[in-house]
Amino acid sequence: MTTGRLIIVMFLVFIVEGTLVPWFIPDSLAGRIIPHFTFILVMYTALYAGRHKALLLGLIFGLLQDVVYFGNLLGVHSFAMGLLGYLTGLLLDKKRVTMMSALSVIILACMAYESILYAVYRVFRFTRESYPHALMEHMVLSTFLQLGFALAIYVPVRRWMEKSGHPVRKPENEEE
Repeated sequence: MTTGRLIIVMFLVFIVEGTLVPWFIPDSLAGRIIPHFTFILVMYTALYAGRHKALLLGLIFGLLQDVVYFGNLLGVHSFAMGLLGYLTGLLLDKKRVTMMSALSVIILACMAYESILYAVYRVFRFTRESYPHALMEHMVLSTFLQLGFALAIYVPVRRWMEKSGHPVRKPENEEE
């Protein structure tokens, strides 16, 4: 996958997560579930294409999210996406990435992403709710939505990475 195509796909996903996805969220969960599908693509980039590309894409699309959707503090999403993309790529640089390990890393990264956002908003007093309340009301629900999206696009992203020449590391005993 070339970087240009990846940027185009991520921009389309960015548009879809802000325009179409809120229509499919039930009214009772409307303010509680927030889709971060571009973050999932940053995580897949970190897992399969490298930490430097994930850092750059996380910074760019995080800043785009800050400007377009969340205007309270500029740079919070950019910081969190870039940092977690780089750390994920750094931690799993030479490791084999199976489906279960990829989804486990994505779940942990989504929870860390939501926790970083909560911590920064709490420090600057944009939120007054407690962490357990935010965890149960927002973070877990949003993480399940991100997990469903990550599961739905796992096979196409992995095949796209294999076809584009990125070395996708497979264990010997895994079957497609």
